[in-house]
Amino acid sequence: MLTRLLTETDGDPVAIENAAGRGDLVLVCEHASRRVPERLGSLGLSQQALESHIAWDPGALAVAELLSRKLDAALIYQRFSRLAYDCNRPPEAAGAMPAVSEVYEVPGNRNMPGEERQARVDEIYLPFRNAVTRFVSERKARGRPPVVVTMHSFTPVYFGKPRAVEVGILHDSDSRLADQMLIFATRGKVAYDIRRNEPYGPADGVTHSLIEYGVQNGLPNVMIEIRNDLIRNEIGQRVMADYLEGLLAQGVAALSKQ
Repeated sequence: MLTRLLTETDGDPVAIENAAGRGDLVLVCEHASRRVPERLGSLGLSQQALESHIAWDPGALAVAELLSRKLDAALIYQRFSRLAYDCNRPPEAAGAMPAVSEVYEVPGNRNMPGEERQARVDEIYLPFRNAVTRFVSERKARGRPPVVVTMHSFTPVYFGKPRAVEVGILHDSDSRLADQMLIFATRGKVAYDIRRNEPYGPADGVTHSLIEYGVQNGLPNVMIEIRNDLIRNEIGQRVMADYLEGLLAQGVAALSKQ
């Protein structure tokens, strides 16, 4: 029976970079890593599956780190694979510890004892949620309420179907920042195929973090989804970070004038 999940070798489940950043944003990256906690082994998956997009969001952390430096923003990210626990899902969601991800069965997530499910919640999700919640609360208490931006990437082919969208600007009930970013994205020469609430939207259950850290605190928030073939290497990551830096800066500046 698994009574404790994480080992000393695993280290902390959450990382914070540039916590003292003076920028308006806090960047959140829930799918930053493909690491699996030592005691979960391979979850019954091949190495190829564990390196694929089902285990993490390739390139998302790299772009988030570039934005953190460019915008002097704090960055909070999860240090384990979303297959161990998807920190963009609440504990009651089936997708929090998926038994199937796209075409892949995840044997290690099938028929889990209640104790193991709870250990994953207690040792991965709750520390992550508490870290973001505490950071947001402390910034608000100091009179510096942040803008919440969650960073993700998505696969260019899903269930065999190619996706044309290159950048998704996602929101839940609060569309203030998304609206402004989309206005600037469609002015003049359009750099990317950029769309609202694609390739996912609130109906797909992907806005948990936006609601938890942004909407419920009355803070402007947005989720950015980047097609991962655009950010596979350092050049692509830098180009995308430059583009998003401008969109975010313009969007936040426009909100401050409202």
